[in-house]
Amino acid sequence: MSVTVLLAGDSTVASCPAAEAPMSGWGAQLGARLGLPVRNFAKGGATTASHRAEGLWAALLREVVPGDLVVLQFGHNDQKEPELPYRENLRGFVAEARAAGARPVLCTPVQRRRWADGRLVPTHGGYPDQVRELAAAEDVPLIDLTTATTALYERYGPEGSKALFTHFPPGVHPLYPGGVADDTHFCFRGADEVAAIVAERLKEIA
Repeated sequence: MSVTVLLAGDSTVASCPAAEAPMSGWGAQLGARLGLPVRNFAKGGATTASHRAEGLWAALLREVVPGDLVVLQFGHNDQKEPELPYRENLRGFVAEARAAGARPVLCTPVQRRRWADGRLVPTHGGYPDQVRELAAAEDVPLIDLTTATTALYERYGPEGSKALFTHFPPGVHPLYPGGVADDTHFCFRGADEVAAIVAERLKEIA
């Protein structure tokens, strides 16, 4: 029986509109790296609360076949709304995915590209640790993308890591005539490199 990977998350996971190309979440590149069917329910701006409130989580669960993998990565927007019960919302997703017969996988949020004095600066506060602790408590496989993407950006360095993100000077890209310097959202290259990290870990799990 073929396993399908179903993704829940924010814009760093989501498939971006064509008008934003080459901006891309890693989920859009995962199928090619993994060699398994991928259904991407991630959405730009999503939090653990809005993903449920907007019906995306219910839509994901309706497509689950027992044995499928449900991969969860939130945090970028949840940290903007600190009143949200982030860990408990993730715990609910884990329980409901299991009840549907799926195997949940938790991801810590991908790091932003923020450098100071030649060093990458963490931007997610305690959110990655909340995911790590929940994964351990609930015996859920963990993909530590905060750590993995930190190492990835550090390999490229402060200037070279721009190539992983949506960065263009003015007049270079027709969709960004005024230029763009986005240190949160990947370009195709960056999304593909992160997808390769996720795929490697999922192959161990699947």
